[in-house]
Amino acid sequence: MNEILFRVAAGIILFTGMTISIYHRRKADRDSGEKISRSVDGTLFMKVVKLGGLVLWLSPLAYLLNPGWMSWSKIGLPEWVRWIGIGIGVLCVALIYWLFSSIGAGITPTSATRKQHVLVTHGPYRWVRHPLYTVASTMFVAFGMMADSWFIAALGLLAFIAMAIRTPKEEANLIEKFGDEYREYMKHTGRFLPKLN
Repeated sequence: MNEILFRVAAGIILFTGMTISIYHRRKADRDSGEKISRSVDGTLFMKVVKLGGLVLWLSPLAYLLNPGWMSWSKIGLPEWVRWIGIGIGVLCVALIYWLFSSIGAGITPTSATRKQHVLVTHGPYRWVRHPLYTVASTMFVAFGMMADSWFIAALGLLAFIAMAIRTPKEEANLIEKFGDEYREYMKHTGRFLPKLN
């Protein structure tokens, strides 16, 4: 019975986070009137991201459809750890809503900036320059806890590493766009976590 509860909770968390992300990304494209090509990050990198993204999304879906399909990656976590995963997942969904609401049309699927890009320094961006990478990765690690799957949790960590590799290029584009304003912003914020003073 508890496995059904974990699956229902995990499904609600995953699909709520996905819905928020898809809605705001499409809204950003509509509001800006600009669709950014994914080729700006390089063909090889984007092929790796697409393949990794496919595995990243199919693994939780496999667990939701039939937990037996992911039983090979079972850890044997105690129920209380899995409930903590649910709590972290709920927190991540709230943070996803907050960060997408804050960045608005500034969200892009690549390291490129939009032509009418505005530097966002409010909401979670007041403390962290790239909160989406941290929150989305944490959500998949939490999903791994909910699903009792080391593989899904590891995919969340690998997704974070992939985005961390791309981040210097993204920040170079932002410095090119905003110059000293972005350099000053960098002094007061952390890249993936709030900066400790």
